[in-house]
Amino acid sequence: MKNFILKGVSFVFHPLIMPLLGVLFYFSKTPRYIPTAVMKAKIFSIVILTIILPILLFFLLKTINKVQSIYLKSTQERLIPLFINCIILALILIRVLTPNEIIELYYFFLGILFSTLICFILAVFKFKASIHMIAASGFFMFAVGLSLHYHININGTIALMMIIMGAIATSRLHLKAHTNKELIIGVLTGLGPQFLLLNYWL
Repeated sequence: MKNFILKGVSFVFHPLIMPLLGVLFYFSKTPRYIPTAVMKAKIFSIVILTIILPILLFFLLKTINKVQSIYLKSTQERLIPLFINCIILALILIRVLTPNEIIELYYFFLGILFSTLICFILAVFKFKASIHMIAASGFFMFAVGLSLHYHININGTIALMMIIMGAIATSRLHLKAHTNKELIIGVLTGLGPQFLLLNYWL
């Protein structure tokens, strides 16, 4: 039962959903008026580019034996997916979330791009930082930034995210997917870019 729950945590909070959660969280908290049509268009684009497209590309890579599982267990497996993800994120920044439209989301995705690049470089040097922790901690830092930016109380969200991050870390350790060092580097890789970019939109 414990093994099933911890596997479920890794699956439910897969890194692919974190960018979408950041977008949904932003639209639910921002006091700015954003037309419903615009919000729906942005959400639809993010779903297509950050979830559906990567899944389709994963099956393509699996078909040609470039990856074995969606968890990308080896550093070699990570290289192509991470490189492709960098291209997708760059496309989002150029075409979907431009800085003169929704600046907060632009810098959120810029931070995700930087984190992904760092993860790619680490993989080149055979270090397997936790992508789960990178994604979760990046979203966490963005949520904290929004609370400061709009002066809103999101203590409940912050507490929940800390619990979720703890559950993800426990899950990855239990499944022997990562070491403590890989989890810590993952957290720093996710938090760092988001924290450094706060200065540009707060």
